[in-house]
Amino acid sequence: MTELDTQRATRAIVHGGNLHEAARRYGMAYDAWLDLSTGINPHGYPVPPVPADAWRRLPDEGDALAECAARYYGALVDGLPAVKNVLPVAGSQAAIRALPALLPHASVGVAPLTYGEYAPAFERNGHRVTPLDAGCPTLPTDLTHVIVANPNNPTAERLSAAQLLDWHAQLAARGGTLIVDEAFADATPGESLASHAHRRGLVVLRSVGKFFGLAGVRAGFVLAEPALLDRLRDMLGAWTVSGPARHAVMAAFADRDWQEAMRSQLADDSGRLADLLCEQRFIVHATPLFAWTADSRAQALHEALARRGIWTRYFAAPSSVRFGLPANEAEWARLALALRECVAEIQNTKPAS
Repeated sequence: MTELDTQRATRAIVHGGNLHEAARRYGMAYDAWLDLSTGINPHGYPVPPVPADAWRRLPDEGDALAECAARYYGALVDGLPAVKNVLPVAGSQAAIRALPALLPHASVGVAPLTYGEYAPAFERNGHRVTPLDAGCPTLPTDLTHVIVANPNNPTAERLSAAQLLDWHAQLAARGGTLIVDEAFADATPGESLASHAHRRGLVVLRSVGKFFGLAGVRAGFVLAEPALLDRLRDMLGAWTVSGPARHAVMAAFADRDWQEAMRSQLADDSGRLADLLCEQRFIVHATPLFAWTADSRAQALHEALARRGIWTRYFAAPSSVRFGLPANEAEWARLALALRECVAEIQNTKPAS
């Protein structure tokens, strides 16, 4: 193993939700924190009681989960669910780790600031990762595979379906693959490429955890051509999604009334969060599930909020902070007060001489 390989193997990948780490670092009880470090919906779907057989039996992979997912995501052929184009997995994380081994080794474009698992996963499997400029309509000719989160996490940047399909056409012509991570797309389903996922060289990843607030069930879906899904299924093995998780997801996918009401609520909550940050002169980029601001005060803000028991996600390059949504009025009030106090504290702090 080379020195570079060693560095990559030991590189820690930081995620939000690491509240125990925050509690240890700041010496504050775990239960005292307001955790805004993820983009998970705090108003999670109310899962109906789980049938006893879901606990006692092996997961039934012949159930209607893939069909429900195809209907929910709009992966249809002639109006019918394209079940062969949908593979349930133990969260999209499982697919992120496995897909690089199924694609020809090549140059892979990944945005400099996006979900942190992609670049290491492809590097570990012998691919060469290069920074991707999402603002460039024509992809560099040396790129074979491209990974895009749409909307992007954490910057909230969105790419149009037309641009992504054009990128896919460019990559497919050179035998490459476009992977689109739509973990945060449920709140704005019209932007999804799920209906195009039958195309060769296009992979769409979907997550149940964010919009439905069911991160703990560890369920996600890969939408792609059947040949690739067959290879991925062989790699991941049987029973990747538990029986209770399958029950929860099928119930959530079928509940259209809850979905519509939640999209409306998240739009309101997202606007409220953006307003709080704008009041403190932060420039805000947002999705319905989180807000992100790049600002010279970001690190100081993140640390000042942490001293008040509010955990956010800090990024060093560029210096920026991502905020998830509060769950109730008490949390909204706590955040609003803390923001005012923290910004005043930062402004009154004199630089060290």
